[in-house]
Amino acid sequence: MSATQQDQDRQAYARASRPWRFALAATVLLTGLRLFALFATPLELYPDEAQYWLWSRSLDLGYFSKPPMIAWVIHLTTAIGGDSEPWVRIAAPLFHAVTGLTLFAVGRRLYGPWAGVLALLIYQLMPGVAVASAVITTDTPLLCFLSIALLAYVDLPNAKRPLFTAAGLGAALGLAMLSKYAALYAVVGIGLHLILSPAARKVWRPATALTAVAVFAAIIAPNLIWNMLNGFETVRHTAANADLKSGVGIHLVEFATLVGEQFGAMFGLAFGVLIAAVVLWARRRLQPTDVMLLCWSLPPLAAVGVQAILTRANANWTAAAYVPAAVLVAGLILRWWPGRWTRIGTGAAVVIQSALAAVLLLCVANPKIADALGQSNGIKRVRGWEDTAGAVTRRAEVEMADRGLSAIAVDDRFLFNALAYYGRDFFAKPGSPPLTIWLRKNAAGNQAEAHAPLTPAIGQRVLIVTAAELKTTDDPDAKMGKRIALISDDFVRAQTLEVSRARLDKSRLRRGVLILGEDYRPKAKP
Repeated sequence: MSATQQDQDRQAYARASRPWRFALAATVLLTGLRLFALFATPLELYPDEAQYWLWSRSLDLGYFSKPPMIAWVIHLTTAIGGDSEPWVRIAAPLFHAVTGLTLFAVGRRLYGPWAGVLALLIYQLMPGVAVASAVITTDTPLLCFLSIALLAYVDLPNAKRPLFTAAGLGAALGLAMLSKYAALYAVVGIGLHLILSPAARKVWRPATALTAVAVFAAIIAPNLIWNMLNGFETVRHTAANADLKSGVGIHLVEFATLVGEQFGAMFGLAFGVLIAAVVLWARRRLQPTDVMLLCWSLPPLAAVGVQAILTRANANWTAAAYVPAAVLVAGLILRWWPGRWTRIGTGAAVVIQSALAAVLLLCVANPKIADALGQSNGIKRVRGWEDTAGAVTRRAEVEMADRGLSAIAVDDRFLFNALAYYGRDFFAKPGSPPLTIWLRKNAAGNQAEAHAPLTPAIGQRVLIVTAAELKTTDDPDAKMGKRIALISDDFVRAQTLEVSRARLDKSRLRRGVLILGEDYRPKAKP
C-alpha cells in the first residue's frame, strides 16, 4: 500500500470516527462537570432521596411506593463511598452518561452518525435531564434501561443473533420495570408499532417473541411476587397517583400547564419538532423509522396529557418519552432542514441549552448564585434538614438523660425521611428510641406510616416533631397551631419543649416545634 493510500485511509478513518469521538468527549466533559458539582454542592438530600437511602439500608424486592432498583443502586454506591450526599446521588450523572451514549448509537443506526451526536446533545442538555443529574430519582435508571431496550429493538431486524438481541430487549425492559412502572409505556409503544407496521411484525418469529417475553417475565417476577405477598402495595400506590378520588373533571388549565412544562423540561426546540412530527404522521408524511420512534414517544405523553385534563399530572411523569423523542427529533431536524442554516440554527439552540445547563451546574455547586438569580424557591426543599435534625437529636439526648424516651415521632413523611438520614448516627446508637410517625388518618398513606407508625405500645414518653416551611412574615401560630393541637390531643399530657428554626433563604425558614407527649391514646381519625 502506498504512502498516499495510507494517508487517505487515515483521513477517511478520522472522518468516520469524528462523530463518535465528539460524542464521547461531550459525554466525558459534561459528566465530569456534573460529578464536580455533585461533590461541591452544600445542598442536602431532598426528602424523597433520603427515603431511597433509607430503603437501601434494608434491601428488598419491592417498596411501598416504588420498585426496588433505586434502593439497590444507592446500596451499591454508598457501599463504595459511604453515606454522604454525593455518594447517594453519584449514579445519576453516570446513568445519564450511559443513556446519552446509547442514544448516540440508536441515532447513528437510524439516521446517521451526526444525527446520533445531535440526539445525545438534545437528551443530555434537556433541562429535565440536567436537573435529574443533580439528584437521584427513579426516572434516572428508568431512562437508561429504556434507551438500551430501544437500541435492542432497533437492532433486532438486522441482528445476526436475533434470540440474543431479543433476550437483551426483554432484560432491558425488565430492569426498566424494576426502576419504575412507567416502563410499561415502552411495552405499549412496541405493541402500537407492531399493530401499525407489517414489516415490524415480520421480525418477530415465535422463538424471538417467546425469548423476549420469558426474559422480561423472569426479571420482573420477584417484584410481582413481593407485591402479591404485600397486598400489592407498590401497585396500589402507583394507581393512587391518578388521584381519581379527588374528582374527575375537565382541567384545561392543568393540561396547558403540562404542555408548557414539557417545553421547559424537554429542550423547547425538541418539543416543537415532536409536535410537528405528530401532525405530519396524521398526514402520512413520516418514514417508517419515524413512525417507530413516535410509537415509543406518544404513550407517556398521551396518557399523562389525558390525566392532566381529568385530574392532575406532574411534568416528570412524561419522562419515558425523552429517550425516543431525542432520537426522533435529531433525525427529523437533519432531514427536514439540511444545509448550513440548519447547522447554524441547531448550533445556536445547543449553545443556548448548554448555557442554561452551565448556569444550573453553577447553582448546584454554589446555591448563592441561585439566590442571586431569584431561584431560591426552587431549592428550598434541599436546605435546612440537617439543622432541623440536629435540633431534634440534641433535645432527644437531653430527654433520654432525664427520664428516657420510648419513641421519637414526626408528623409527615418528608420529616421522617430527612430525620432518618440526617439523624442516622443518633439512631444507630444502642438504646436510641425508634423513629416513628404520628398517623393523621386511620390508613397508611406512605411507607413510614405503613411500617413505622407510632403506637400506644411505645407511646409512654414521646418526643414529637412537627415542622413547616414559613415565610418570615407568617404568623407561626396561625400556620401550625391547629396541627400542634391535633397532635397534643392524642396524648394524656403534652407540652411544647422548644422551637427550632432553619433558614432556607432570605424570606423563608423551616420552623420545627418539639413536643413532649406522654401516654399516647390516639383519637379516631377520619
